[in-house]
Amino acid sequence: MNHLAQARKVFDIELAALKAVRTQLDASFARAVEVIVAALRQRGKVIVVGIGKSGNVGRKISATLTSTGSTSVVLDSVDALHGDLGVVNDGDVVLALSYSGESDELVNLLPALKRFAVKIIAFTGSARSTLARFSDVVLNVCVPREACPFNLAPTASTTAMLVLGDALAMTVLQARGFKQSDFAKHHPSGAIGRAMLLRVGEIMRTGDRNPVAGENLSVKEALLVMTRAKSGSLSVVNASGQLTGVFTDGDFRRHMTDDEHLLTRPLKTVMTPRPITVRDDALAVEALKIFDARNIDDLIVVNARREPVGLVDSQDLPKLKLM
Repeated sequence: MNHLAQARKVFDIELAALKAVRTQLDASFARAVEVIVAALRQRGKVIVVGIGKSGNVGRKISATLTSTGSTSVVLDSVDALHGDLGVVNDGDVVLALSYSGESDELVNLLPALKRFAVKIIAFTGSARSTLARFSDVVLNVCVPREACPFNLAPTASTTAMLVLGDALAMTVLQARGFKQSDFAKHHPSGAIGRAMLLRVGEIMRTGDRNPVAGENLSVKEALLVMTRAKSGSLSVVNASGQLTGVFTDGDFRRHMTDDEHLLTRPLKTVMTPRPITVRDDALAVEALKIFDARNIDDLIVVNARREPVGLVDSQDLPKLKLM
């Protein structure tokens, strides 16, 4: 058996399934978004139910909703009939996942849910199923086939449910005006939280570790400033203290090969003008984006007057647990 060929076949089947479900998106999806947004505005929540693999996918969808500011809980379909229905309140939205739409545990729960003033949104592959008939909004996740060679094990269908759940959560996020700062509030720990809560001013090198020199300083003297700061770059400023350029180890090496008088040259003749910068009051995540997008080792931090007040060294980021 060619294992790689088999793996690629699974990818092809699941990609085809996602394309099929994407094509099936219609006004029902927009209605689902509106129902969820309306419930959340009234302090309601999204209750996710599902059995088996669909239940596993449902837990992930619920976690994604909650982490992006849409309150969500998972309700066990079996335990619900033995007291756990207490988590359901009028005004909530129920997100019910079942590919067949006929799972006994879920179908038995539907009449009990209907006793509450809730809206039910179904993820199902059968528009004529019991679940679909009980639901206020039906989202079609019918796929051409499963990736299982016997067309039995839930594979392509659960992937489609997962992606549809992500699409729903991200669309609800935008519809509610959820901002990056709101995301940070829900992720105060770990690298995401640190990058989104910390400001650049809190992670930059300052004082003796932030090398700055006037543009008329010689290259030789500038190298001594960089050495004392243990830095590979130096901010170059004009007479007013405003940033005009940057001088780096790389600049020195490039000029050294063809300029025998390099050490006596003033910085303004060899510096790189208009360097990439970040404001000191920017979020640390903005600095990370710049490092990802640009091939640089150091990032100069400036204040509102464009004075170099600090330096972010890419080597510091792992120690700060920001990468």
